[in-house]
This record gives sequence, structure tokens and C-alpha cells, in this order.
Amino acid sequence: PADPAGWLMATARRRAIDAIRRRAALRDRYATLAADAPAVVDEVDPDRIDDDVLALMFVSCHPVLSPESRVALTLRVVAGLSSAEIARAFLVPVPTVQARITRGKKTIAAAGVPFELPSAAERRERLGGVLSVLYVIFTEGATATAGDRLVRPEVAYEAIRLARTLAALQPDEPEVHGLLALCELTAARFPARTAPDGTPVLLEDQDRRRWDVPAIHRGLAALAKAAPRGLGPYGLQAAIAAVHASAPSAGETDWDWIVVLYEALGRVAPSPVVELNRAVAVAMASGPGAALRIVDELVASDRLPGSHLVPTVRGELLSRLGRAGEARAELELAARLCGNEQERSVLLRKAAALD
Repeated sequence: PADPAGWLMATARRRAIDAIRRRAALRDRYATLAADAPAVVDEVDPDRIDDDVLALMFVSCHPVLSPESRVALTLRVVAGLSSAEIARAFLVPVPTVQARITRGKKTIAAAGVPFELPSAAERRERLGGVLSVLYVIFTEGATATAGDRLVRPEVAYEAIRLARTLAALQPDEPEVHGLLALCELTAARFPARTAPDGTPVLLEDQDRRRWDVPAIHRGLAALAKAAPRGLGPYGLQAAIAAVHASAPSAGETDWDWIVVLYEALGRVAPSPVVELNRAVAVAMASGPGAALRIVDELVASDRLPGSHLVPTVRGELLSRLGRAGEARAELELAARLCGNEQERSVLLRKAAALD
């Protein structure tokens, strides 16, 4: 055009007027549609599970299965743990776990169980199984049962992520918050649990300044949500972890209170592992003699066959009692039974130091 600037201004003005008219007409049409349309209620399922992994856990933890088969099958199929890892978590032989998984698959096939997400009411029945699965996944991440790493943080943090999702989905279930508290408080110690070369650092030797303070706060907040309706097995374990997390130093740990909590846990969820942990607490609170009697009762009843945990604790107690030869034999036995390379190296070093 002869006057480019004038042409551009006129074109722009016309375009602007057209855009304004179109927007005004569109608003009028929307208003007309809204006036004529019937009221629509947007139905939202408050119990919907948006996380695929968590949803699969609820599907797999079907009540048609026994509790043992339910957890074993879910851990294997959904969580991806090996039969050996599941066996070590439950302190049973690998063939036992494999048999549970096989029975579970056959039971589901025979019953014609549909592969669908259960209703909100049915999920409450399956919640215990899902919590057991998350607990085992986190435990495997916190202390690997085999391999050359003490901690598998990616496994533990996935369990924490799922526990957080579950706590948001089931805010009125105290044990959900108890499990979340246990996971958060335990994971808070991860940064100080290993040296730069991956070797384990015992609790009493850890630099507590490296503990994850925000994780401790999240764990204590979750424990506070679990406490009003009474603490169950996960909540009591979280309370024990909270005692450690709240102690300024190892020497200031309230071991007497930890003993009381383990006694309560033993009444709510009795197991040989709980008894063994109680023995450790008793040793710290009252001395190794009383603790050794508890461990010897476990040995006599053969309640933890094939586990490296019993000879580990027994070796430590015998060492504190000055019975070096017996302690060395127990620690060497524990090293032979231990599947984790890092734990095994610590046990062998302790045994060698008793020569």
C-alpha cells in the first residue's frame, strides 16, 4: 500500500473489533446454554484410588486367600520382590513362600475372582493385607536381606510414597498413620546409616546431625494422628522409633520406656522378632545378663531357625559379659547365616576383634 503504517493500523483496528465482537457473542451463547441446560451434579468418588500400584495391592489382597498367601502373592506379583526376599522377611523357607504363591494363584482361578477394584467397604477388609505388604516393602528397603547394599532407598521411599497416598485415602485409620510414622521416622536415619564406602554405621555411632529433620517432623505428626484411638502394632513400632528420633544422643535414649513399648507390642502382636528386640532394649536398660536369658529362651524354643538375628544379638551380649570365645562363635555363625554382604562384613570384623 501507499501508506504502509496507516494500512497496518486500520487492519489491526478491524481485527481487534472483530475479536471483541466474537468474544461478546460467545459469552451470550454460553449464557443461553447455561440457562436452558438441566442442573448437572459432578459425581466424584472420594474413595477413588488414583495410584495404580496401590490399586493393584487392593485388588490382590482378596479375602478369598489366606492372609499368608494374600501378602506373599501381592509382594511377588505387584511389588516385584523375589521369593527369597519374601521368605527372609517372614523368616520362613523359600519353598514355603513359593507354595503360598502357587496356592494363591490356584485359589483365585478356582474362585473366578474378577480383576477389579473392590468397593470402599471391601477395601476396609483388605486394608490389613495392604499394610502388611507396604511394611515388608519398606523393611526390605531399610535393611536389604541380601546383596552388597545395606539400604535400598528407592524401595523404601516407594513404600513411603504409597503409605502417604493410603493415609490421604484412609485418614480415619490409625494404623495407616502408624505405619507412615514408622516409615518416616526410620527413613530419617538413612543419611547417617552408612559410611561413604557403604559400610554400616551402628545407631550409637551415627552422626545425628545428618538425620533428616523434616522426615522426623512428618513421622511425629503421623504418630500424633494415630495415637488418639490407641496404638496398634505399627503405631507402637513408630513410638519406639520416635524415642530414638527424639533422643539428643545415644546415651540419652530412654531405654526403659522402649522396654515398656516392646512389652506392649509383644502383647498386641507377639512374635520372636519382637522378643529379640525387647532383649536388646533390656540389655541397654538393665544389662546383658537379663537380656541373655530372654535370647536363650528363644534359642531353646527354636522360634527363629536359620535367622542370623539370634546369634548376632547373642554374640553381642556374650561379648559384653566378657565371654569372648562364645561370642566369637556366635558372631561367626551369624555371618554365615547373613545374606547381606555389608552386614556380614561387620559381623566378621566384630568376631575378629575378639581374638
